[in-house]
Amino acid sequence: MLAAIRTACAIVRSLRIYYGDRARAAAMDRLYGDFVQAGDLVFDIGAHVGDRTASFRRLGARVVAVEPQRAMAGVLKFLYGLNRKVLIEEVAVGREPGRVRMLINADNPTVSSVSEVFVDAASGAPGWEAQRWTGSAEVEVTTLDALIAKYGRPAFIKLDVEGFEAEALCGMSAAVRGLSFEFTMIQRQVALACVERCKMLGYTRFNAALGESQALLSEWVSADGITRWLMELPQSANSGDVYALAG
Repeated sequence: MLAAIRTACAIVRSLRIYYGDRARAAAMDRLYGDFVQAGDLVFDIGAHVGDRTASFRRLGARVVAVEPQRAMAGVLKFLYGLNRKVLIEEVAVGREPGRVRMLINADNPTVSSVSEVFVDAASGAPGWEAQRWTGSAEVEVTTLDALIAKYGRPAFIKLDVEGFEAEALCGMSAAVRGLSFEFTMIQRQVALACVERCKMLGYTRFNAALGESQALLSEWVSADGITRWLMELPQSANSGDVYALAG
């Protein structure tokens, strides 16, 4: 019961942060407007409370919002369940279908993860000292290929799955037009593995946004260029997103 109350408080906090800032929403729309057009299909993998889903919808896209946490999926269903342009999948995404244990952070569900390696890396790391993963739940796992087979090929995939991004990309056998994946400095090697996987899939142009800046770097670079950029980032950079375009 106490964990449920803590999660509810965290959800309210997330809704206030992610839906209450108009300037942030406008910046997000400008960012994603370079990748998403009206009528496009977009996958929001790791949708949390759906602020990216909201941006994709403002841009006129159809969205498959994927979120394995029951509480977060409940929020998505409350916000978007009657919207025929948003389809909600209460699953995790990985290399192959099955089931996996998800480690739950009741006070900050956005960093709940199916990656024990991520949780181990975060525990006690600078900037992560307050984070605690005190619960767990078994969740279903699907793949990007399975989602594509079910819903069609998206124009863009947003991937934010707390240290499981490389595993998720291994479940996709062919590139879509564009994608983004979150990176963290506590798991720099996961970001580098994601770049290598993207390179194998045929992505040739890369960019990045630090933190929640919603602003890309000034120039697009090659896979080698974004690898160098990631390697040179100081630990204090904490996190951000890499963007990749195919062809």
